[in-house]
Parts: sequence; C-alpha cells; structure tokens
Amino acid sequence: MAATAPRRRRPAVTIITFLVILVILVAIMAFSKTWTPKLGLDLRGGTTITLTASNTNGGGTVDQTSLEQARTIIEQRVNSLGVGEATVTTTGNNQIQVSVPNVQGDDLVSMVGQTAQLEFRRVQKVEQATSYPQDMATGLPTVPTSTDTRPTEPTTTLPTDTQGRLDLLKTQLGWTPSDQDTTDFTDFQCNDVMPQVWDQPFFACTRDDVAQSSGAAYKYLLGPRILEGNLVTSAAAGIPQNELNWIVTLNFNTLGGDLFGEATSEITGATSPTDQFAIVLDGKVISAPKVNEAIPNGSAQISGSFNQTSATNLANVLKYGALPLNFDLSNVETVSATLGGDQLTAGLIAGGIGLLLVVIYSLVYYRGLGVVVFTSLLMAGGTVYTLVVLLGQSIGFALSLPGLAGAIVAIGVTADSFIIFFERVRDEAREGRSIRTAVETGWDKARRTIVVADLVSLLSAVILYILSIGTIKGFAFTLGLTTVVDLLLIFFFTKPLVSLLVRTKFFGTGRRGSGFEAEHLGISAARRPRPRALATVKEA
Repeated sequence: MAATAPRRRRPAVTIITFLVILVILVAIMAFSKTWTPKLGLDLRGGTTITLTASNTNGGGTVDQTSLEQARTIIEQRVNSLGVGEATVTTTGNNQIQVSVPNVQGDDLVSMVGQTAQLEFRRVQKVEQATSYPQDMATGLPTVPTSTDTRPTEPTTTLPTDTQGRLDLLKTQLGWTPSDQDTTDFTDFQCNDVMPQVWDQPFFACTRDDVAQSSGAAYKYLLGPRILEGNLVTSAAAGIPQNELNWIVTLNFNTLGGDLFGEATSEITGATSPTDQFAIVLDGKVISAPKVNEAIPNGSAQISGSFNQTSATNLANVLKYGALPLNFDLSNVETVSATLGGDQLTAGLIAGGIGLLLVVIYSLVYYRGLGVVVFTSLLMAGGTVYTLVVLLGQSIGFALSLPGLAGAIVAIGVTADSFIIFFERVRDEAREGRSIRTAVETGWDKARRTIVVADLVSLLSAVILYILSIGTIKGFAFTLGLTTVVDLLLIFFFTKPLVSLLVRTKFFGTGRRGSGFEAEHLGISAARRPRPRALATVKEA
C-alpha cells in the first residue's frame, strides 16, 4: 500500500506568527502612549461612600423597592463617570455603598452626593454672591446652625390629580416675596442653611462646580416648587444641526408636560428675573435658564454658556437626579495611594515567588526543558500584561487585588499544561520512540487533556463572573483571561519551541542535562532508541 506522507510542521513559522501578534499589541500600547494598566480601588486608591436613606415624607421603614430603585439611579450616575469596576450595593435595610476607583473623593461626592429630589422653582430675585465658602476636602458646603424660622413641613397637601396640580401651579407661580422675604434674602449667605419645603420659598446659591466653570456665583430667591424631578423622563446633551453651542434637551411625562407647558406660558414675557426658572438639586442651583416662549409639548431645550462637560453633567442630573428617598452622607473613606501601592507590591511579590517556585521545580525535575517553562511563562506574563493594559483603555477594566490573585492562580494552570505535555513526551520516549517522534506523538495525546483542563477552568471563570458581584468579578475575569492566554501559548509557542529544540543535538540526542537523558527518563542505555528522522514512514 502507498505510504502516508507525514504532516509538515513548521514550528518556527508558528512562533514567529505569535511573536508578531505580540509585537502588534505592544505597538498599539505605544501608539496610545499607555504602558500601565488601570488599577482598582484597592490597588490605586479611590473613594467609598456610604449613604443612609430615609423616606421623603419622613419617618417609617425604608421601602426596599425604593432603595433598589435609588441604587440603580446612583449606579447610572457613577457609570456616567466612565470609570471601571465601580460597585454600588445596598447594605442593611437603609444604606447604599458606592466604591469607585481612580476618582478623587470630592469628585465622587459631587456626583453621588446629589441625593435630594430634583426641583424646578421660579426665580424671584438674583444677586451675585459676595462669598462662597466650601469645604474643598469633601466638596460639601459648610453647615452652620440655621436661624431660619420658616416651616419645615409643607403647609398644604400636594394634589394627586392633574387638574388639582394645575390649579395649585397657578398659586405657586403667582407667589411674590414679602418685605420680610426680601430682608432675609439680603442677609442670606451661601453657607447658610434653610429648610427646603416644596410649598415654601427657598434661598439657594449656584452649585460650586457651576460657579467655578462660569467664573461667578449667584444667590437666588426662589418661589415654591413648580415641578419635581421625577416628572422628567429623559435628558441628553448635544449640539443641534447647523449650530455651534451645546444644549440640553429634556422630556417630561404627561403630568410634567402639562405643568411645564402651563409654567412656561406664565413665565414667558415676565420681567427679569421672574422670566427664569431654577433647576435645584441638593439645595443648589445647577442652572437658571430664561424662558423665551411657552413649551406645551412636554419637550424643552436649555441653552446657555455650556461646554461638553457642563452640558453632559446637567443632562445626567436631569436624567438621574430624582431619587425616591432622601439620603444622608454617612461616611466617606478614601484609600490612599500609599496603601494601594503596598497591596500591589505584596501581590507582585506573591506572584514573583510563585513564578520562581515553578521555574525552580522545572529546572530540577525537567532540567534543560526548564528553559521552555521559563520562556513560556515570560511570554504568558507579557501577553497578559499587554492585554490588561489594552482592555483598561478599551472597556475600562481595572485590575484589583482579587484580579491580581486570579493571575497568580493562573500560574498553576499554566504549569499544569507544561507537566501534562512533558510527562506524555517522557512516556512516549520510555516506550522506545526517538525523542523527536516522542515529542510529536506525545503532543497528539496530551493536547486533548490540556484543552479539556483549560476549558473547565475557563467555564468556572465564566460562571463565577456571571454570578459574582463587585471585585470578585475581577478575579473571575483575570482567571478567564489568563486561561485563554495559556491555551493559545501552549499551541502557538510552547509546543513549537520544544519541536525546534529537539532538532538540536543537545536535546535531540538526549545529552546530559537536557531532560531527555536515559537515566533521567528511567530507562537503561540498552533500551534507549537511537535518534531517527521524524518523517518515518509507516505502512498502513
């Protein structure tokens, strides 16, 4: 019968292809000028905030559905920051904990600390503020004792029907300040605190970040609330076609559209500044646009001196601003960069020790083949590092301490692949095959076991990622990533490298120290096969 031609193997081409791909990945890093991965809260430092909830109507048990809704809204706010591996979770029966890496404490408090309900109020008076003291360590205004004697509870009941709300709206829009209101407003300072009651007038100042971007802070005398923020259904920032300036568009639900249409109809044409309405969040004015015309269709555009950042921030506030609960900022914890650096150093030392032990074991037991283990681990480490850096840029993946642990665990997964391959080659050599033939037949038998073992590890990582929360996802993601790298490495680098090495006299003839010598394999010199060509033809 005709002889079957052996498959042509080109290990050098395979290795070169692998190295070219790795070089391309490094080139992408160089092009983006990013050489380090994003680090999680526990490694780089960041902020953890604890918010304690209470019902908006005061007292009573916090409804868990409302708490979960508030958690979802806060999570949307945090995600709008564009950071990776942020976690927003409920703790106990009335708390929400927010942990965000790579964000300073004052920035996170400014975004997440906007916990009061969003309000729209008509402007009655406005003056430039002479002072605007802030506690810049937290971004929160200083809170002196208030001497205001206004009611702290609504004096009227908010109607639930549309017509009742429209009738009440006329009263709210028609409110005018008394002499006492004007006197109190003159004495009001931006660090003063007064009760924020929906059917009472309210004194407020420009929010700090808005004041800084515009270069001026203002204080406002505002009438009773005309709309609440939960009537807003959507908001977005953008630049209209054929225009150059950023605007914010917003849409109301049916009730909100009716109220907003009635309010803008009344405000249009009024004398300044009563032709403005203020958007108030957490007791601060984030915008006070002028009304140029009645807007009866439930949609509106807010224009002004916006840039992309300020327009986007306002849109996020309008979209995610209304919470079903009131929150107090109970705790702010910042993980310092020093502590994070210490933990990172400890993790790297642990990983280095693990790598060193694997290399030492390989050199002692497999001798010359330990070079393959060392080189393969270097390639695996470089590939994983490059991918982590690129994933941090593309999807915001942040390497956390559990993620680093997943990479360390993966060292054992990679070592298992080497052991399975090498032991199968040794078994084939003991059966009398030449070393070059033993490598190929041993690989054919070992690769199925290696693939199955890696797939089991990968499946475990995927299931853990789906079912886990918080930083445990980082562990699962890194474990899965390193398992995939191990699978590719064993096929496209480790095995081709061994095939190249056994073509040399040192490994191919089983010289002392190569790891293939007869004594080390446990066979006598008499049984040791002579080197023969890999392309031996077998009769069918």
